[in-house]
Amino acid sequence: WIEGVRAVAGEENPWRVLLSPQGKSLDESMIRELAGKGRILLLCGRYEGIDERVRMSVVDEEISIGDYVLSGGEVPAMVLVEALSRQIPGGVGRQESVERDSFRSGLLDYPHYTRPRVVEDMEVPEVLLSGDHRAIEIWRQRQALEATWNKRPDLIERAVLTEEQMKLLAELEKSC
Repeated sequence: WIEGVRAVAGEENPWRVLLSPQGKSLDESMIRELAGKGRILLLCGRYEGIDERVRMSVVDEEISIGDYVLSGGEVPAMVLVEALSRQIPGGVGRQESVERDSFRSGLLDYPHYTRPRVVEDMEVPEVLLSGDHRAIEIWRQRQALEATWNKRPDLIERAVLTEEQMKLLAELEKSC
């Protein structure tokens, strides 16, 4: 059946991905790499997976969405499709949103606020209402660093930080 799919694809052979707990862990850099592959064929095993001979002869890459086991590869395939769809131009209203997503720069995203200005006595931070774009950008960077520091310190170790982010991180470390 895989050969049948390949026949339909014509000369443009799809990149064949097996969703498996034994694969490389899916992350943002892998998503970007996969987005450049063109057509992708997702192979989803059920219960005990797929025949080893198929994996050895057909699969280009094995991907895992985490260190746990599910009964099938359908949910991981949906995760992969969702993540890849954000990479397609026009898939998200503003491409800038994708560029600022968590993990894109190696850090978690900064907090987001909507209307109304006050919800249950919690206000939108004043800097976000100031119109001062530079101050807003610094606030966002600080918030992203703080969220990453508090929730996923492992990411800070791997992140490639700008000089400004390094200064903000030093300030954060002093305040803790």
